[in-house]
Amino acid sequence: MTVEFVGMIGAAYYSETQSRPSAAVDPAYLRRFARAYDDGGFDWTLVPYSSAAAESNQLAAAVLAQTERLKVMLAHRPGVLHPANAARAFATLDQLSDGRLGIHILAGGNDTEQRREGDYLSKDERYERAAEYIGILRDVWSAVEPRTHFGTHYRFEDYRSDVVPVRGGIPVSVGGSSEAAYRVGGRHGDIFGLWGEPLRETAEQIAAVHAHADAVGRPRPRIWVSFRPIIAPTDELAWERAERILGGINHNFAATPRGVNSAQPQNAGSQRLVALAERSQVYDRALWMAPAAATNGAGSSTALVGSPETVAKALLDYVDIGCELLSIRGYDPLNDAIDLARYVLPLVRSELPAA
Repeated sequence: MTVEFVGMIGAAYYSETQSRPSAAVDPAYLRRFARAYDDGGFDWTLVPYSSAAAESNQLAAAVLAQTERLKVMLAHRPGVLHPANAARAFATLDQLSDGRLGIHILAGGNDTEQRREGDYLSKDERYERAAEYIGILRDVWSAVEPRTHFGTHYRFEDYRSDVVPVRGGIPVSVGGSSEAAYRVGGRHGDIFGLWGEPLRETAEQIAAVHAHADAVGRPRPRIWVSFRPIIAPTDELAWERAERILGGINHNFAATPRGVNSAQPQNAGSQRLVALAERSQVYDRALWMAPAAATNGAGSSTALVGSPETVAKALLDYVDIGCELLSIRGYDPLNDAIDLARYVLPLVRSELPAA
């Protein structure tokens, strides 16, 4: 099993713990951040998607242009681009980066956010569309002759492109924590992404995804799990830092447009995080749920708290249950990326079997 490390990059500084000190696009910060991942030994960075943030395709192109070995997992919402156009755009990025692209399909978990860009499908319809979208991408990437498609959500005739991915295809990731997500990810994904939950619950989710892959006789997706590590030289100092970070979240995040409200989150992943946080604040070796409660489960928000040695051991616990991609990003994004690369990645890699 090959274990890879994944970060997440933005076009400018952003943290739930404090207000943004710069514009929404800060090219100098982006260059430093991309180089920190590349030089530090991260394998991937996620380029996230939001209707209000920098356009993700262009951001991915900028990150790939600034790096030499780092791969980009480009988050993408079906429905924003026609899949024929998207297939060509992704193949172009893959060619320009010598095959360093992956696509993370976001079916969409929040009706309000979807409707900001004109998407009025229901959740079930969005997952149905995502499955069709992935099928089209793979079909046109591998096509020798022009392709025609008449489906539920898309139709086109005689599509062809001279631009194809470097290796004939691009890895496709699917994420989510609902039965619909497990089904689409298991049946169509090369990678399946999970937010950080306790070991028992994570193993149950992995089994659900694998069951769908097994049912259709396809290879099981690689599992990607996401955390927000909080490290310091000792466990005690790390927990002190964690409390300061939580104070920053409570003070700043609720006052932002993304801030907390009392309504039940719409997506299953956030609902699961909130429910787990209500049951206990700490799980397993070092998993801390308080940031998930403070943000109402807004995105990847669960922390691993401790010294580099403790956090490395906690990550290895997830490797032991089948997680191959470890997403780790801090609440001080750039500085934490440097520290995680320096202190945590080598410890985890030293415990992995030789390839």
